[in-house]
Amino acid sequence: MSANGVKLPVSAQPNTGPAGHSAPSKVTLHLGHLPSKKDIKGPWPRTPTRIDPNNPPWPAYRGYHEYSFAHATMGVRLPTILGKAIDDTFRTLNEQSSEDKVVDLVQCIERMDVLMTDLSGNAKLRPIIDDGEADVALWNKEIAKFFQGKDFMNAPWLFAEAYKYRRLHEAFSVSKHWADYDVFYRQKCDTFSRSSDAVFELSMRFAEPFSLGEHLSPAERLEAERLMFLELTQVCLWGNSTDLSLLINMTEEQIKSLQSTGGEHLAATEKNILGNHLPQVWDTVRELRHKTGGRIDFVLDNAGFELYCDCVYADFLIQSGLATQIRFHGKRFAWFVSDVTKKDWEWLLNTMVYGHLFPNVTEQERESLRRLGQRWKQYEREGKWVYEQHPFWCTGYTFWDLHSEAPDLFLHLSRSDLVFFKGDLNHRKLTYDCAAPASTPFDVAIGPMASAAGAPKICSLRTIKSDVVVGLESDELAEKLDNEEDGWKISGKYAVVLLSEGRPGEKVRFA
Repeated sequence: MSANGVKLPVSAQPNTGPAGHSAPSKVTLHLGHLPSKKDIKGPWPRTPTRIDPNNPPWPAYRGYHEYSFAHATMGVRLPTILGKAIDDTFRTLNEQSSEDKVVDLVQCIERMDVLMTDLSGNAKLRPIIDDGEADVALWNKEIAKFFQGKDFMNAPWLFAEAYKYRRLHEAFSVSKHWADYDVFYRQKCDTFSRSSDAVFELSMRFAEPFSLGEHLSPAERLEAERLMFLELTQVCLWGNSTDLSLLINMTEEQIKSLQSTGGEHLAATEKNILGNHLPQVWDTVRELRHKTGGRIDFVLDNAGFELYCDCVYADFLIQSGLATQIRFHGKRFAWFVSDVTKKDWEWLLNTMVYGHLFPNVTEQERESLRRLGQRWKQYEREGKWVYEQHPFWCTGYTFWDLHSEAPDLFLHLSRSDLVFFKGDLNHRKLTYDCAAPASTPFDVAIGPMASAAGAPKICSLRTIKSDVVVGLESDELAEKLDNEEDGWKISGKYAVVLLSEGRPGEKVRFA
């Protein structure tokens, strides 16, 4: 009999040790007449001392959670993406003539096959081989500290997915001839070439330098500028619809529908921005003109059409004087299928100026694209546009750890007047990709990126394509969509534009 009068099962009776001391054992209580267990919610967010990559501020999404998009991604999408990458690499193999290169690429394919076996067989996560990349130490420190013994399905989805892409890069980075090979390059180029309607919709409007009528009063000019800003912010937002990791099997007509950039379409889609800080973002940007050297940063997402939309937006910010410098942050190597690399950046600008990617267009349309590209390349020469890449962007860490694991990058971003984080993956990394209540304020959800001294103002432009949703006015809105519209969190139909005021101007401090 226990102290409280509840009879213990025989299997749980105390064991008596050699000196008569009781050895502890697990006690199981069978309490059939008491009230049923209650679903008691813990105190969220957790205190910072309890947060780490395997223990996020709210419960993590993991691959074995069948109710989440993590399950479909780890079990179906990632093997499909990897299979297509292997097929594309075989195409490259068949184009080679040098035996040395052929043998080297065959070995890369063999390493991809091993990754497929590990992914499909839910293998444990091993350390990254030292391939000379600057992120190896960060990866292996995180694996050793938080993921020993974890496999693809029980590690947090965000980390496991990033690990898969890092292993894919490793398959090539340890080779002699193919270290810089981008397995997704063909797909990214093809997607931009299939976006002709939307590409020329924008180029024909913005080929000539932006100007407002001289007859307008200052108030009228500001209002015209505000409306242009709001519309182009939406173009930049919905350009994220063409995410190759999600739209692998889409037809050309479906892609064109997603990329519609007409004014009526944008007015209709604004109602689908569930967390909408557009007015506050405008207020933030409008004030930059009165500062010396307004700097805006873009942490980029997808190559191709989305990058093109980002550049149209950045062009307007420069021409209108709302910013004097734009810094674009891309990935060092192929990442999550369609993320921007330096090669993608250079390809876009040079294709616009010199290429013939769109054979069935008028000479006027072709010239509009060429002029746009020439102006953007001039921005680069003048230092108004700067493309950058930092190893941290291709690690498994979320941005909650940016301050501690990449202090140089945090300090660099702290000097920006506004940082746009584009797309779903960046949003997941900002918010730790966990099951926070939908009403969680954005500045709470992004933790140190809002609360650390010197944290810049941050705007997340994200079409919703995965489980995490924060910044909504109420949890009831999310619950209503859960009940009425199955799959709303992964459809790309809805979006958020969320702003964090940060703590700009404060001296950045590191422990």
